[in-house]
Amino acid sequence: MTEIKIQNVIIFISSALLIQYDKYGNFVLRTCIKPICILTVIQGISVKLTEKKNILIFGKDLIEDDPVRQIERCITSDDDIAVINADAHYGYGHPIGGAVAYKEKISLSGVGFDIACGNYAVRTDIQAKGIKVPDVMNEIFRRISFGIGRPNNEPADHEVLDKIHKAEFQPQRKLYKLAQEQLGTVGAGNHFVDLFEDADGFLWIGVHFGSRGFGYKTTTGFIALSRGLPFEERVREGSMDAPPILFNIDTTLGQSYIEAMNLAGEYAYAGRDLVVKKVLEILGNPAVTYSVHNNHNFAWREEHFGSMYWVIRKGCTPAFPGQKGFIGATMGEDSVIVEGIDTETSRRALYTTVHGAGRVMSRTKSAGRKKWIRDRNGITRLKTITRGLIDFEDVRSEMTARGIELRGGDADEAPECYKRLDDVLRRQGDTIKILFRLHPLGVAMAGGETFDPYKD
Repeated sequence: MTEIKIQNVIIFISSALLIQYDKYGNFVLRTCIKPICILTVIQGISVKLTEKKNILIFGKDLIEDDPVRQIERCITSDDDIAVINADAHYGYGHPIGGAVAYKEKISLSGVGFDIACGNYAVRTDIQAKGIKVPDVMNEIFRRISFGIGRPNNEPADHEVLDKIHKAEFQPQRKLYKLAQEQLGTVGAGNHFVDLFEDADGFLWIGVHFGSRGFGYKTTTGFIALSRGLPFEERVREGSMDAPPILFNIDTTLGQSYIEAMNLAGEYAYAGRDLVVKKVLEILGNPAVTYSVHNNHNFAWREEHFGSMYWVIRKGCTPAFPGQKGFIGATMGEDSVIVEGIDTETSRRALYTTVHGAGRVMSRTKSAGRKKWIRDRNGITRLKTITRGLIDFEDVRSEMTARGIELRGGDADEAPECYKRLDDVLRRQGDTIKILFRLHPLGVAMAGGETFDPYKD
């Protein structure tokens, strides 16, 4: 094997190569025989092509090896196309921050447990300086339920519940009560309800969560079906390194999953819409002058390179030319509204970008190992088994010093647990542009003592 180094390009070859640059100055490789492996690094973008794999990697310097190995396992044929964004990290069977396009398959692992997890942001017509942020955040934390440890005293109603009651995939009908109870609740983990201020002083509302227990139970039900068990059967979720669960789209199981996923997507949209409406009500119902709403755990039917694909995005924001996306940062940093742009890189990236900053420290490492126990009086409480690396009281003090009103949260959501969003966005190159930067004023999340069994 011969190694050739050209500027910032390293190529391992077993055949003759013709190296060129296109009219845009981008590196182009032509071969008569397929190379064993090509690794190029251009302006923060890493592309790895092997004989049976087609994977585009953004920000390789920010990504550990595990997500790359996971995405390689997700490629099952020469027709499959994969993308890893700079916020990527380890996930269940499919990396978070990774997208894969399949022609004839859909990936349960790629959509994930929290079907249609996504973001919704609205700009109001009021100035942020005109509100009392501490009072508003207190009311948000009182009236909106996080996890399942706080009672949802204001049950919501929405037409999506009628659709669940009459779901085409009949096993989902049995999840009606759970869906009704949790509609308009936010969940734990990295899910949030935030207030922001833009450069013009306008107040924004931003929320991040998905389909709650309805989506989770839908996913575990299909895991059971994939193993030949009844939908209602309780199953072990399997290893994070397990191969992805794929359904052929021309099978009854594949079509049923698509129907069930779409319904969970409607449910997630309805939940985010209800939460934003509740915050607007708390604010006195100001007018909404701009809105951005997107899923980042979902599967879409799309055309790329002249062919139709099912594009599975897990922790990835769709970014077609002109399409807007809300990308949340950590509790202490600016979030952004972005717009997709039409470039050669964005086309190769399946018009896909990041969904956040991307985790670099595990929940156990940051917050310690904890276990829910029930005492002799039947009271369930959280017991710390080992301490984590982050002192959350220091985080609270830092947020207060920066003028950010924090409600809830825990050490595993501290800014130190994540990459810096600006670093991540730079690695995405010319695929997106930033329209608005949103400075956090108030952050509401489930607290460390909140119990929520559903994965974020």
